[in-house]
Amino acid sequence: MSILRNYLNKIKPNFEEGGKLHAFRSVFDGFETFLYVPNDTARSGVNIHDSIDSKRIMSMVVIALMPAMLFGMYNVGYQNYLAAGTLESASFMEIFCYGFLAVLPKILVSYIVGLGIEFAWAQWKGEEIQEGYLVSGILIPLIVPIGCPLWMLALACAFSVIFCKEIFGGTGMNIFNPAIAARMFLFFSYPSKMTGDTIWVARDTIFGLGNTLPDGFTTATPLGQIAQGVTPDASMLDMVIGLIPGSIGETSVIAIAIGAVILLWTGIASWRTMLFVFVGGALMSFIFHKTGMSPLTTTDHFVMGGFAFGAVFMATDPVTSCRTMTGQYIYGFLIGAMAVIIRVMNAGYPEGMMLAIFFGNMIAPTIDHFVVERNISKRLKRGGTR
Repeated sequence: MSILRNYLNKIKPNFEEGGKLHAFRSVFDGFETFLYVPNDTARSGVNIHDSIDSKRIMSMVVIALMPAMLFGMYNVGYQNYLAAGTLESASFMEIFCYGFLAVLPKILVSYIVGLGIEFAWAQWKGEEIQEGYLVSGILIPLIVPIGCPLWMLALACAFSVIFCKEIFGGTGMNIFNPAIAARMFLFFSYPSKMTGDTIWVARDTIFGLGNTLPDGFTTATPLGQIAQGVTPDASMLDMVIGLIPGSIGETSVIAIAIGAVILLWTGIASWRTMLFVFVGGALMSFIFHKTGMSPLTTTDHFVMGGFAFGAVFMATDPVTSCRTMTGQYIYGFLIGAMAVIIRVMNAGYPEGMMLAIFFGNMIAPTIDHFVVERNISKRLKRGGTR
C-alpha cells in the first residue's frame, strides 16, 4: 500500500491548482479519498474527527449487500434452469455463472451512468466528487427484475442522480433515497417492465449457459400469485432461502439477515428504524389477517417481496430517514404499516414496500420537526430557556 500512496503523492501536484491536469482535480480527489481516509487538518473552530468517514461507511454498506447480491445472482440462474426443466442436470457453477453474467451488465450500467453523471457534475461545479452513489449504484440493480432492459435502467439511474440528488445539493442533502426514486421512476413510467408475469426470469442463453425460454413463458412472484387469487407455488422454506421469482436482491431473507447483522454490528444502521418497520408491518398484517381482509400472515409479509430488503437497506438510509431517536421509532412503524396497507388494499401494486419508504422519506423531516419541538416544549415547562 505504501507504493500506491507514494505514487499518488507523486502525481498529486499535477491535479492541484496550477497543475497541467487541474481540470480533473475532482476525479483524482474522488479516487484518492476512496482509497485513503483524508488527512486534511481543520484550520479554525472546534472539530471532532472520527476514524471512519462517509466513504468508509458507504463501503461497509456495500459489503453488507454482498450476500444478497451473490445469492441474487445464483437465484437468477436457478430460476432460468428451473423454468427450462434442466435444473437437475446443471451444476452449481453453471447456475451461478449464468446469473453472474446476467446481473453484471446491470451493475456496470448503474455505476457507469450514475458515477459518470456525478463525476461530470463535480467537474462542472468545481466540487469534490461525492460518495453516495457507491451504495445507490449497487442498490438500484438489486431492486429491479432481471427482465428490466439496460437502457431503461440507465434512464432511471440518470433520473435519480440528477433530479433526486444533485439538484438538492448532492449527498446528504437529498430528500428521497436515490435508489427508491429510480424504482418509482421505472414503476410509473414503464409498469409493464416492473410488474406482471413475464419479467422475473432471464430468458436467453449467455455464452452457452442457461436456456432460451419461449416468448409465451410466464411466472409470477408469490405476492403476484396471491394478488391473482392463486396459492403460491413456493414453500415457506423456499421463500426464506430465496429460491423464488423476484427482484434480483430481494428474495433471500437469510442473505438479507446477514447484511442486517453487519450493519447493526458496525452501528451504521439504526436498529430503531429497522425493528419498528417489522413492528409496524406485524401489527397491520395481524389486523388484516384477523379481520379476514387478507390471507397473508405476518410471516408471509416478511418473507415475500421486498419487505425485509427495504427494512434493512432502504428504510435505514441515514440521509433520508429520521434523525431523532423518537422519530426513528415513528418513521419505521409508519413504513412497515404502510407497506402492508398498500399490499392488501391495492391489488394493482402487490409489492408496496418501496412505495411506503418513498412516502416515509417525504414525511421524515416533518416527524423530526415535531419531535424536536416537543422536546423544546418539555424543556421550557421544566423551567429551561429556548
